[in-house]
Amino acid sequence: MASSFQEIIVETPAPRVTRITLNRPQAMNAYTTRLCEELVEALDAYLRDDDQRALILTGAGRGFCAGGDVSGADDEHGALMKAQLSHGREMRDGMHKVILALSRLDKPVIAAVNGAAVAGGLTLALSCDMRIGGKSAKLGDTSGRFGLLPDEGGAWLFPRAMGLDRALKMTLLAETYSADEALALGLLTEVVPDAEVQTRALTLAEALAKRAPLAVRLAKSMMLRGRNMSLEQSLGDAALSVMIANPSKDVREGVKAFFEKREPEFKGE
Repeated sequence: MASSFQEIIVETPAPRVTRITLNRPQAMNAYTTRLCEELVEALDAYLRDDDQRALILTGAGRGFCAGGDVSGADDEHGALMKAQLSHGREMRDGMHKVILALSRLDKPVIAAVNGAAVAGGLTLALSCDMRIGGKSAKLGDTSGRFGLLPDEGGAWLFPRAMGLDRALKMTLLAETYSADEALALGLLTEVVPDAEVQTRALTLAEALAKRAPLAVRLAKSMMLRGRNMSLEQSLGDAALSVMIANPSKDVREGVKAFFEKREPEFKGE
């Protein structure tokens, strides 16, 4: 499957770890219709492969993702940029599908943010569960510089990551932030030296891949659902999830390994 991709690269850098690299370095990995289609396909493959337990999403070259390609390139995306009534379809059939695919993943996703993650690129990073940024990373919403909108999901994600007032300031003034500023604002999870971004992301992914798959997937799902629940509803959801996790072989293996003073071998059963 990976050989058919033209604008992303799919690899397995470690056992049970998938890495997807946006591969348009000449355009700072700005997304096109094709890139979005390929990314949705790769995300679906990751979701369906129970042997793959953690995903790294990153960009080739010196940028994570610069948002949508506004160059007017001679492809479907460029053609749609010239037809006003088609813009909504382009978003629904493109980046919106990517963001929804990421939101539906119950397995962990780590963004390895090298360089710029702006506009739709920031939305893409915020759709991941953790974001490891290099010291020279730049994050923000530059859409306003072009008279564009936070239309890839930023209007929903930005306020939830940094608060409404800060999100409005960033978007309305088209601000970008250094890695340290982004960390303080909640846009990054960790900041490391540029040369260590991929290594740190892989270390986290390998650690996640060793955890009990049922527990990881259920815990992530519980937290995502819990954002739209009351405490009472969340506790009820937890009780149902416990009925799946607690009787599993993985829990018995975890307890046994603890008393035997060894690392557990979780199989997702």
